[in-house]
Amino acid sequence: QVQLVESGGGLVQSGGSLRLSCVASGFSFSSYTMRWYRQAPGKERELVATITPGGGSTTYSDSVKDRFTISRDNAKNTLYLQMNMLKPEDTAVYYCNRPYGYWGQGTQVTVSS
Repeated sequence: QVQLVESGGGLVQSGGSLRLSCVASGFSFSSYTMRWYRQAPGKERELVATITPGGGSTTYSDSVKDRFTISRDNAKNTLYLQMNMLKPEDTAVYYCNRPYGYWGQGTQVTVSS
């Protein structure tokens, strides 16, 4: 069955960096557009970044553009999110997403001021 397992979250100071990973299994990873979402306490889940199957095209929300980078390694069935210049407002649970309703369990990112 489809599985998405995120890792790499943690506590970091404002201005710091983290790299999230999402290991995928149970489907042909290289065939799917993949996305990162996040959900802060009391807020709706929001789309952060999208990458096409081959990795040739990426898009970002305005709130993370120029600070975050989405990438993928299809040989390793792994999706990444490099997060730089982190801000307290980036604090959220980050989720890996595959189309048609597949989600990972999420990884907590906390940015202290």
